[in-house]
Amino acid sequence: MFERIRRRHATEPSEMQRRHYELWARLEGQVPPQVEQMRAELQPAEPAPVVDDFLPPELRVPSHDQLDGRMMPWKQPIVLDGEMVACAECGAYRDWLILSTRDQIWLRCRTGHQQHEARLDTAWYNRHAGPADATHATFEDCLRHLGH
Repeated sequence: MFERIRRRHATEPSEMQRRHYELWARLEGQVPPQVEQMRAELQPAEPAPVVDDFLPPELRVPSHDQLDGRMMPWKQPIVLDGEMVACAECGAYRDWLILSTRDQIWLRCRTGHQQHEARLDTAWYNRHAGPADATHATFEDCLRHLGH
């Protein structure tokens, strides 16, 4: 019995579907008159002038591929894989400078020892770094700026 009902529904559309198809066929291709009025109003009278929208050179910020690296201060301890990171030479475990250069992350302690941290990557650095507040010509200038 259910098979007959399924076959009947599959072969012939219902009255509601037929009405819908007929109405849709009548409306297809028609455009309301308000649309034509809006299209006419939106046409620009004259082309807009071409303006150089780039910032002057002294206000431009270098892109990431023009920089040798970036760094940020990190005052609190760094815990990776349940282990607190400490300086391999002096044992310091807080007040780091985190350096991101050539897709590597380096940690620099307050006394100037640097160590590569393979468990961190550039994506981690980008998630945690804020916007750059300055660019510097040399590494030492940047260290001075950050108080190291």
